[in-house]
Amino acid sequence: MKNITISVDDELYRQARIKAAEESTSLSAMFKAYLVQITGSEGKETEFQRLQREEQELRAELVARRLSLNPAHNLSRDELHDRHALH
Repeated sequence: MKNITISVDDELYRQARIKAAEESTSLSAMFKAYLVQITGSEGKETEFQRLQREEQELRAELVARRLSLNPAHNLSRDELHDRHALH
C-alpha cells in the first residue's frame, strides 16, 4: 500500500475533517473511496475481501459435509491412527 501526501488549504482541511467525522470515517478512507470511484476499480475485489469470501465458502462447504472446526470434534492421535489403519 502506498502513502500519498497532498497539500490543501487549512479551511478545506477543516471542512473535510468535519465531513469525515460526520460520516464516522477518516480522510484517508474518504480519499481512497474517491480514488476507487474515479479509477473504476470499485467492482474489483480486494485481497481482504477475496480471503473473507474464500473463508465463508470453506466454512459453508464444511457445514455441508457435516464437518466442523470445533476442536472438540478433532480426533486424538490414536483415533486418527486407528481410522487410518481401517483403510
